[in-house]
Amino acid sequence: MVTASSGARRIKASVRRRKQMGFSIHTIYGLIFKIWRKKRMGLFIKIVKPQSNELLLDVGGYPNTWTIRPQMVKRIDCLNIHPIKWSEESAPQHRIATVLGDGCALEYEDGHYDVVFSNSVIEHVGDWERQRAFASNVRRVGKKLWVQTPAFECPLEPHFLAPFVHWLPVPIRKFCTRWLTPWGWLTRPSKAWVNYTILHTRLLTKNQMKELFPDCKILTERFFGIVPKSYIAYRIDREPVAGGDDGHAAASQL
Repeated sequence: MVTASSGARRIKASVRRRKQMGFSIHTIYGLIFKIWRKKRMGLFIKIVKPQSNELLLDVGGYPNTWTIRPQMVKRIDCLNIHPIKWSEESAPQHRIATVLGDGCALEYEDGHYDVVFSNSVIEHVGDWERQRAFASNVRRVGKKLWVQTPAFECPLEPHFLAPFVHWLPVPIRKFCTRWLTPWGWLTRPSKAWVNYTILHTRLLTKNQMKELFPDCKILTERFFGIVPKSYIAYRIDREPVAGGDDGHAAASQL
């Protein structure tokens, strides 16, 4: 019997195999978004000001995000729902560990980490209820917070590299994503892969980000200073939200 989790593992294994084959959609992602990620990391350092005595949790991230720059905190834990091939000996000048866990159900006490960081993850965790759970958990576990996600309002869908596709009804979106986008052409996904990807790519509006992160400021990244590209919810110098708040607490001014 094939379960949803085993199906997801097969799809992710297929993705990893195709990455290893050379040129892929991920090659394009790297070329296009490299500059934005560098600029965003600079903003993170400037605004959050991570300190050398702090612990940082990267939810859904990978060690190579951090090994390309000097170690900035005491330790970095990269948390994912699947194992990551990583050896701490491969980067002895860094203190990075990988851990298994679900960002929607973090098994840490309130305020366990000084900083919780997440880049382009919350749009992949599932439906609105799981996105609420993700936001609630990272707000609870982290004292300082930095959560980025692509903007629903942006005409270009960044995962499929095609305009307007994320605004279409799901049945039409599935067809267009497979046959009319660079992602579909290069990846050549199965029907199951398309269905899984569509169900786990749910972009958020700015109002939804405000609802999910009421105690945070929302920063908007823009194309050409006009079109929203992504949103960043950040919180500094605040106590974590205690006890599994559901994401609907009253907003506070920082």
